[in-house]
This record gives sequence, structure tokens and C-alpha cells, in this order.
Amino acid sequence: MTDAKVKDEQFKTSLTVTGMTCATCSRMVERSLSKVDGVVFAAVNLATETAFVVSDREIPKETLEAAIKNSGYGVTDERPEDLEKTRYLRIKKNLALSWLVTAPLMTLMVFHMTGRHMPYYFHMEFFGGLLAVFWAGRDAIKGAWIALSHFHANMDVLVVAGSAAAWLTSALAMAGLPVASFGAVGSMIMALHITGRYIESHLRDKASKEIRALLSIQAREARVVDGAGHEIMVPIEAVKEGMIVLVRPGERIPADGTVEGGVTSVDESMITGESLPAAKAEGDGVTGGSLNLTGAVRIKATRVGEDSFIARMASLIQEAQGAKVPIQAFADRVTNYFVPGVATFAVISALIWFFGAEKYGPFLDKAGEWIPWVTSVRDPASLAIFAFITTIVIACPCALGLATPMALITGTGAASRKGMIIRNAEAIQTARGVSVVVLDKTGTITQGSPAMAATDLTDRDLAAAASLESFSNHPLAKAIAGASEARLTVSGVEEITGEGVKGIVDGAEYFVGKPRDFSSYEEHLALGRTVVEVTKEGVHAGFIAVEDHIREDAAEGVKRLADMGITCVMATGDNEKTALAVAARVGITEVHAGVRPEDKLDLVRRLQSRGGKVLMTGDGMNDAAALKGADIGVAIGSGTDLAIDNADIVIVKGGISRLADAVSISRKTFAVIRQNLFWAFAYNVIAIPLAMAALLHPVIAEGAMAFSSISVILNSMRVK
Repeated sequence: MTDAKVKDEQFKTSLTVTGMTCATCSRMVERSLSKVDGVVFAAVNLATETAFVVSDREIPKETLEAAIKNSGYGVTDERPEDLEKTRYLRIKKNLALSWLVTAPLMTLMVFHMTGRHMPYYFHMEFFGGLLAVFWAGRDAIKGAWIALSHFHANMDVLVVAGSAAAWLTSALAMAGLPVASFGAVGSMIMALHITGRYIESHLRDKASKEIRALLSIQAREARVVDGAGHEIMVPIEAVKEGMIVLVRPGERIPADGTVEGGVTSVDESMITGESLPAAKAEGDGVTGGSLNLTGAVRIKATRVGEDSFIARMASLIQEAQGAKVPIQAFADRVTNYFVPGVATFAVISALIWFFGAEKYGPFLDKAGEWIPWVTSVRDPASLAIFAFITTIVIACPCALGLATPMALITGTGAASRKGMIIRNAEAIQTARGVSVVVLDKTGTITQGSPAMAATDLTDRDLAAAASLESFSNHPLAKAIAGASEARLTVSGVEEITGEGVKGIVDGAEYFVGKPRDFSSYEEHLALGRTVVEVTKEGVHAGFIAVEDHIREDAAEGVKRLADMGITCVMATGDNEKTALAVAARVGITEVHAGVRPEDKLDLVRRLQSRGGKVLMTGDGMNDAAALKGADIGVAIGSGTDLAIDNADIVIVKGGISRLADAVSISRKTFAVIRQNLFWAFAYNVIAIPLAMAALLHPVIAEGAMAFSSISVILNSMRVK
């Protein structure tokens, strides 16, 4: 379980829920959590077995756990992989037992149906069913009891009702009543159900492995260097911010930090998707979990534990996988009435065949000429039980419940492997309508690592500007702060959004920001450089020309978006000449330069008024409002926390080409969701009437039900 405080005094909590087996289960947990005082949003994901809660105040975990338990389900602190392993082994044992009993029973049933009656056959069905249905299937019975005791029904209720009803016929036949025995069928229904759960668990585990893979690359121990220079091996949990750790070649970097000494190359492919090693030297940042390749380095830890990059990214993925897309609301409304509806249909079909066996029997005789599995039973009670069992078994709300979350798991997993984190699941549905992409210049089209290219400042004024900019979060601030190693005393720092930063440096007031007149800097602007002007006590002191190289994938990304029918628009606070020079090099024709933060938001709204959806991307504090206002906000992972917090998608590595990847993955994911829902609905619309008409055998029905759920999972995995 994890807790994280977020903006606007909201709190997010994730919990691992046990015992859920279908969409109805997850909906009941969700409903119970929503009733807790202070909860403003609750989403429960069946596929990942997680509950995600947003509250307007800090709610004790015990309160949320109690709400889940009151709905009949459990909460665990076990690691997901340990929980999955335990469940997998239990299902495997139950699977073996169920088929050990069912296989011989089905063989005997075939002999029995051909007229070769075995002595004590009904007794074998009866006692074999006790093992297969009530022992091997005890998890399903527990799930059914939890649901019924809380006055709702789930998939387990249908399976247990069908298998128990079939088993009961063997007891009636054993007692000498004139009822066809389907005891072996009851065992097979449960065996096939357990088989489906086994396959489903395996595929679901495989589809959600990205999070575990991300977390598994974290180091388990760290070599901490103390004040006396001694090396001490400590658990990763003991590493604190500010500690110096030594990482040797072949070891994983234990925490996010900065290289304090040494030179090496680092494999960051698991995190960024970039196959080539990245060179690291003193002052460079490193990410926990990446692999040190060539040299020993000393690293100062800056982010540890839940604040580390990997933990934050894994949390964002889990948050997205636990969320819902609007199309799921329709599926939820259907499944809400599905199980009671199926039970009603099953009773109706039983009554029809009980009272109409003689009238409709010839219909079955005719159908039997074409369909091999049509039952030969004509006794009214036997036909009624047959139709009831088949109708109960054929229904499959599991496919409906898994249709959306499974696609979200694979979609968000595919995005993470491409270096993107989809934070807001709704973006997957919204992206299909994106017609305009608004791009910030610095850090989006350019690399976001600008450096000083020219200046006419004195060393003293340059040191003052560098000292002042060291307090700023603007993407250009780092370049200016690095222009001088000297640091002067700074006070009264004030950042004027969209303009610059001012403050008192050694008793004099300095301002570093936009020039009042760009005409003096034509030469630098023509080269695509950004010019920052410095004033001292209100008097012009000089300028700094900063150059930020264009990302390698910028032109390719713009072209890919254009090929997808999406228009790219640049919106930057930089001057027009610099903006036009950069835009021309990447193929963007519509440019809005010199815009303030509120202007960016106005631009987004104007573009939205044209129709279609607008995707906004940026990396700075001045982009946050526009990111929030756009239909989809995309933040560059190297940007500020404010930008990331207001974004729907975070690009961990790369630039504009990742936007094309995000739109492509989102479109494909949503297409798969629609396919899943269509086939899940179509399957039930076709299968239930056939079952009510007694044209399906319970064994065929159970196999089709299991196949429906598995096909939804397999189709979802195509997103990869």
C-alpha cells in the first residue's frame, strides 16, 4: 500500500484487494470505498487487484481497509508478486485435483451415454463431485458466498449454481428419482472454470509484469561512504538523502543522485528505452536502478525511497492502470444488471422446458440432426435442469469486466517501455480525437539543456546573473547559472512568470529576463539563440545569448504527427525571430512567439473552439496552466514537478517522436477496448438465447465462457 499527498490538499491511496473474481466484485468494493467520509473518488481495478482512492483529507488506512472488508473482500500488504505466486500455486493444485476427478468421470459418462452402464456410476458422480466441486472449487464457493452474503451476485455465483445444480442431479438419480444425471458435467464445469482462472491468472500476470520489472531493477543494497571514508554496505531502505554512495562497475545505482567523483557510462535502457550507454561525469545526474558499466563513481543521493524516479514512475503507472476510461461506464452499467438478469433467464428457461417439454421436444429432435451436442434427454424435469445449468454457465460477465482494464494494463505497459508514463487513463480515449499538438520550444523541441553561447557582461555581472538564476526553475536558468562558477550573496529573489527573475545581489538590484528591445540582437536571433538581458539598478548591464540544440527526433516527430493528420503549433515565450528559426528547422509553420503563460492557455482554448482535441506539451512552470487546460497535457520528464503534476502523460525520455508514439498507442488501446466490449457483448447476446433453447451442452457452455475471458486478455495483449 502506498500513500502520497498531492496538490489542492488531496490525498491518494493505493491498496491491494484480495478475493475479487469478477467485475461485480470490484464494483462492490468501489461502492463501499466511495461511501467513506472524505473520499472524493474511488476506482477498483479487477485486472491489477488494486483500489485507488482520492480523498480531500488524510484518511487512516485502517478506515479504508475496514470499508473493503465490510464489502466482503480482503486487503493485504504482501508484495503483488508474492501474492500472485501464492494464488498461482493454489490454483495449480486445485486444477490438478479437479481434472484428476473429472477426467475419469467424463470417460465413464461417455460409456454411460452409449448404453454401457457402470455399476455405482451415480455414486461415483456424487462423491467425485464432492471433491471436484466443493473442495477443488472452494475458492469459487467462497467468492459466491461473499457476494450473496452482501446481497449481490458475481461470476462465482453463476459457476457454483451451475456446477452444484448439475452435481445435485447425481444425488437425485442415486436416490432413484427419474432425473437424468449431470453429476460429471458439474465436475467438468468447475474444472473448466478453474482452468480458465489458471490461464487467466497466467496471462494477466504476464500482461502486468512491466511494473514488477520496473521495481525489480532497484538495488537491494548500497555501499555508503561515511565521513571517515569507510565503506559500509547497508540495505537500500537505509540510504538517506545527502549520503555519498560508491558504485562500482557492474553494480546498479542505488538511488537518484549526482555524480560527485569519477567517470563512467551507465545503461539506462530499462528506464528510458535508450539502448546506447550514457556517459556520466562529475555534476551529471543519475537514476536509481540504472546499471553502472565502466568506472567506479561516487554519487550523492538526492531522491530515495518513494521519492525516487522509479518509485514515482511505478506509482504513476499503477495509478493509470487503476483508473477508468469513459467507455467503461457503459460496461459497468450493463454488468450491474447482468448476473440478476442471467439468473432470471435461467429460471424462465427452466420453467418453459418443464411445462413445454412435450410441445418443444420435436424442435430439439430436429436440431439434433445438425448439432451433435444437443441433449437427447426429454424428461421435463431433466430438460428444465439442463436448460437452467447451461444458461447459468454460458453467461460471462468476466469478459465484460476485463475488457477495459486488461487493455489499459497492456497499453500503459507498452507506453512505459517506450519511455512514457500515461498518468490519466482517460487520455487513452481522448487521444483518438487529437487534431492539434501545441509544442513549447525550450525543452520540448529543443533538448532542454541550453548553454551560454555569447555574452558581453563583465565577470562580476555574469557572476551576479548566475547567482540569481541559480534560484530559478526556468529551463534557461540552469544554462545561465552554469555560466559562472562564482556565487555571490543573493536575497529577495522574485521570479516573474514569463518575464524573468530579480533580486538583490551584494546590495545591488539585478534583473535577468526578456530584453526590452530585441532589435539589438538580430545576429543571435537568426541563429535560433535565446537572448536574456541583464539590468543592474535599472540600468542595462549586458546580455547573455543561450543556445539550446534541437532534439534529434524533433523533425521526425513533427512529420509523423502530420502523417497522422495532426497539426503542430509552436507556442513559446521566446522572441519571434528565434522561434521562427527553430520552427523552420523542424517543419512547423504555425508559430506563436512571445506568449505569456495565460496566453498559452488562451491559445489552447482558441484551438479547442475550432473543433477536435488539443494536446499541449511543455516542461516548465509557465506551461502548467496550459497543460491542465488542454484535452491532453504532456510533460517532459526532465521538467518541473508542477508541469508533471498537471500532465496526463509524462515523457521520461525523448521528445516529439514520443508524442506520435503516445497517440498511436492510445488509439490502438482504445480500438482494442472497443473490440473487447463488442465481442464480450456479442458473445452473450448469441450464447444466452442458445442456452435457453437447450441447444448448448453445459460442457460446451463452460468452455465457451472460459474462452471468452481468455480471448479478451489475448486481444488486449496485441497492444504490445
